[in-house]
Amino acid sequence: MNRRPPHFPSPAGMPEPEEQGRTGAEDLAAEYWSAAGGQEESPAVDSAPPGEAEPAAALDEADLAALCRERICPGCPEKKEADDARLRVLAELDNARKRLAREREEQIRFASEAVLTEILPSLDNLNLALFHAAPDDACRDFVVGVRMTRDLLTEALKKHGLLPVGEVGEAFDPSRHEAVGMAPADDVPEGHVCALLASGYTLHGRLLRPAKVMVCRRT
Repeated sequence: MNRRPPHFPSPAGMPEPEEQGRTGAEDLAAEYWSAAGGQEESPAVDSAPPGEAEPAAALDEADLAALCRERICPGCPEKKEADDARLRVLAELDNARKRLAREREEQIRFASEAVLTEILPSLDNLNLALFHAAPDDACRDFVVGVRMTRDLLTEALKKHGLLPVGEVGEAFDPSRHEAVGMAPADDVPEGHVCALLASGYTLHGRLLRPAKVMVCRRT
């Protein structure tokens, strides 16, 4: 028959046999649970890393406009100055747009100015040929041909805005006429054109070349 060994009490200050297997970490855990009432608390988890603000929600244009109306006083001087500056900028943009459109239109209208200037001497020679043509029946057909050529060229140039300037009997105008000299004339008032040496021309109202004229002077 097996006999149970006798139990001898442990000396004072020595743990019981069932407590000798516990470590110091287990003792600390036991004290923590007893202080916390036996309930585990989950540690707080930050929604954003330390030092970084959470991203703001995206706002549409309507929300931004409403926010601006709430934070800006309609009667404050800063808003009035901002509105005045905005109106000035809009007016300057509108003026610049109109100026560019006007300059572009003018450039298109006068794009042929250089070409027409080169054609004018040929037209002058046709006019001189008709002016000095002899009243001879032998040259009649030739004169008719030259006149028809001159008229066709003049009509074609008119379609592009080229118009002749200068006529005998009109008052002398320094802005349209170039006085080559002065001569007496009985049928023309003094200070008027008494002879047209070379016609002048305008292109869409702009003077391309002044007319070369003789001005009447009373003796």
